[in-house]
Amino acid sequence: MWQAKKQKYHAQKIVIDGIDFPSKKEARRWMELLLLQKAGEIEGLRRQVRFELIPAQYAPDIVTKTGKKKRGACLERKCDYIADFVYSDLRTGETVVEDAKGMKTEVYKIKRKLMLYIHGIRVKEV
Repeated sequence: MWQAKKQKYHAQKIVIDGIDFPSKKEARRWMELLLLQKAGEIEGLRRQVRFELIPAQYAPDIVTKTGKKKRGACLERKCDYIADFVYSDLRTGETVVEDAKGMKTEVYKIKRKLMLYIHGIRVKEV
C-alpha cells in the first residue's frame, strides 16, 4: 500500500486552481493576496521569485591545446533565496517580498539576512 511521505516540518501540500503549494499557510496567503489584488490594493503579484545571494564560484579558465578558452570547473554552486510572494503595495508604493513561514530554519535566517545585506530588501514574514 502506498502512503504519502510526511513532511519534515508537518506542512501539508495542497493544490488550488492547479497551483501546487507546499503548505496550507502559503495557499491561504496566496488567496488573500489575490483578493487584495482584485480590490486594487496591490499589483504585480508573483510567486516563487528567485533572488541571487551568492554567484557560482569557478576555477580559473583553461586554455585547451587547440587554443580555445574553456570555463573552469564549478567550485561552488550559486546560492539563491526564493521568495514565496512579491508584489507592489499601491498604498505605500513599495515592493514587498513575503515568506509564509511556519518553521524558521537556520538556513532561512541566514538567507533573510543576506537579502537585507545584498539587496536591501527586508523579507516580510507572514
